[in-house]
Amino acid sequence: MCLGFNKKMNVQKTLIDWYLGNKRDLPWRNTTNPYYIWLSEIILQQTQVAQGLPYYTSFVTNYPSVFDLASANESEVLKLWQGLGYYSRARNLHASAQYIANDLNGEFPKSFSEIIKLKGVGDYTASAIASICFKEKTAVVDGNVYRFLSRYYGITTPINTGKGFKEFKAMAQDLIKTVDPATFNQAIMEFGARQCKPKSPECTVCPFNADCAAFINNEIDNLPVKLKTLKVKKKFFNYIVILSQDNKTMLEQRTGKGIWQNLYQFPLIESNKPADYETILQEVEMLDYVKSETLELSLYNTTDIIHKLSHQHLYTKFWIATVNTDLPEGIPFKKADTFPVPILIGNFIESFNF
Repeated sequence: MCLGFNKKMNVQKTLIDWYLGNKRDLPWRNTTNPYYIWLSEIILQQTQVAQGLPYYTSFVTNYPSVFDLASANESEVLKLWQGLGYYSRARNLHASAQYIANDLNGEFPKSFSEIIKLKGVGDYTASAIASICFKEKTAVVDGNVYRFLSRYYGITTPINTGKGFKEFKAMAQDLIKTVDPATFNQAIMEFGARQCKPKSPECTVCPFNADCAAFINNEIDNLPVKLKTLKVKKKFFNYIVILSQDNKTMLEQRTGKGIWQNLYQFPLIESNKPADYETILQEVEMLDYVKSETLELSLYNTTDIIHKLSHQHLYTKFWIATVNTDLPEGIPFKKADTFPVPILIGNFIESFNF
């Protein structure tokens, strides 16, 4: 889709002028080092800036270079990532750091076509790095860009479809062709994040309100269009927190390709419906490392802790199993908080205070 010349020039100038006067002072905007830009973009995927900023600071402090990140253990990286969710981002970040350090001699790829080959990097992230660090004219398309373009031009093509991505990418690419790509990409993302917000955008003071199709036609709340996704599944998690005579508990590492891969958790009893006391007791008694003449089982939280993921909601209970024997395979209570765990487990460890 080729936009009219005058309208395109107006959009470019208005966005950039707004950005230069309103941009936030963020640490990754004060550098063109591709390693730091890459870190920020991976951290900010599916994460708000306010939440991601402390993590960015921690990563650049602990791993100031790609070599430092590459030489770290995966468990250390996952522990530093704890609380951000979507842990595959951290695993991919670590794997790509090792590839850059070991296969590319620490030299970060310099073009969109090479950057997108990195594990965990898609069109948006590759475009951001290539434009900000290497001035390549490749447009970013994220939720902020979808929202602004769909509202301003009145586009109803669903954004979560292949057709939608191609249409919006083409529009953004047409806009970026004649301007500084680094400034333009950051401007359109910042505008969508702070001015053309998902809810209650500040339309009355928006510099585009005279021409915005959604504002003129009262369609702000209806754009962008997104097709309904699959129904969210409900699962019931019962974590068994073992307290042994020798002041140890048990943490197990999750394997496979499911959620929280390689993170640690308490022994888990999972079901598709709520489990009662007798069911949990029988399951606990069958655990290999529970060899006790006396087993005291109690429920820590009577109300489910609901942990919402993108594709499933976890209704979680923690059960305290006290045994009168030692736990040779266990870990000391005081070391429980040193393991990389899902935030659901981390919050429990903090509140239980072994």
